[in-house]
Amino acid sequence: MLVPILLFVVGLICLIKGGDWFVDGASAMARKFHLPELLIGATVVSIGTTLPEVMVSTLSAIDGVGEMAYGNAIGSVICNAALIAAITLAVRPGKADPKALRLPVIFFFLAAALYCVAAYLLGEFSRIVGLVMLSVFVAYMILTVRSMKKSPKPAAQEEAEDMPTWKMILFLVLGAALIAVGAHLLVENGQKIAEALGVPKSVIALTFVALGTSLPELVTAITSLVKGHSDLSLGNVIGANVFNLVLVSGVSVTLAPFKVPETAQLAGYNSSLVLELPLMLLVMMILTLPPLRKGKLSRAQGILLLAIYAAFCVVQFAVVKPV
Repeated sequence: MLVPILLFVVGLICLIKGGDWFVDGASAMARKFHLPELLIGATVVSIGTTLPEVMVSTLSAIDGVGEMAYGNAIGSVICNAALIAAITLAVRPGKADPKALRLPVIFFFLAAALYCVAAYLLGEFSRIVGLVMLSVFVAYMILTVRSMKKSPKPAAQEEAEDMPTWKMILFLVLGAALIAVGAHLLVENGQKIAEALGVPKSVIALTFVALGTSLPELVTAITSLVKGHSDLSLGNVIGANVFNLVLVSGVSVTLAPFKVPETAQLAGYNSSLVLELPLMLLVMMILTLPPLRKGKLSRAQGILLLAIYAAFCVVQFAVVKPV
C-alpha cells in the first residue's frame, strides 16, 4: 500500500511540474512566432496532451480491442468540454478570438458528423472510415498551419519575455513527457489504492480511469489559468477534442475496425446512441457557439456545463444499465 501511495504522489508532482513547463513553452512559442495562443493551444498543446490517449488507443487496437477508443473518444470530449473547459470558464471567463476559433470548431463538427454517420447510418467503424478520419486530421493540421502564417502580428512584446528556441522546445518536450508519465502513475496507482480500500470497480472506472485520460488537458487548463493564458486552455480543449475524434479514433479504427458497441442501455436503447453522442454535440455547442458569435466567454456557460456534467455522472450511476 505504501508504494502505490508514494508513486501516486510522484505522479501528482510530475503532472504539476510538467504542466508548468508545457504551458511556459507553449506561451513562449506564441510570443516568439507572433501567433494567437488559441491556435497554439489547438495544435501544439493539444497534440502533447492527447499523446497518452493515442498510445492507449493504438495499443488497444493492436490487441484487437479497437472499440475501446469509441467510448474513450466520446467520453473524453464530454469531459474536456463539460468539466475541464467549464472549470476554466467558471473561474476566469474572458474574450476569445472568433477568427482563431472558427477553424478548430468547424473541424470538430465535421469530425462529429463523420462519427454520427458511422454510428447511426452505417452501424460500424470500418477501415475506410478510419482512413477518412486520419485524412481529416491531416487537412486540419495543414489548414491550421496556413492560418497561423496569415495571423496578424499581435501587439509588440518586450524582448525580455522571449525564451530561447532550444529552451522553448525543451520545455514542451519535457513538459509533455512529465504529464504523460504523471497521468499514468496517478491512474494506475489510484486504482490500486481504491481497490485496497474496497471501492467498487464501476466507481473506479468512472473516476480514476475516465478522468485519468483527460488529466493532461485538466493540468494544462489549470496551469494556463494560473498563468493568465485562458486562450491557451480553450484552444487546447477544442483541439484535443478534434484529435480525439479524428486522430485517436482514426488510428484505432484503421488498425482494428469494429461495429458500434453496446455495453450499456438507457430505457432499452444503446446508451452511446441516445445519451453520449447527443450530449457530446450539445456540450460542444454550448462551449463554442457563444464565443463564435460574441467573441467572449461567460461564467454562466461554465456553470451550465458543470451542471450538465454532474447530471451526466448521476445518470451513468443511477439510470444506465450495463448489458
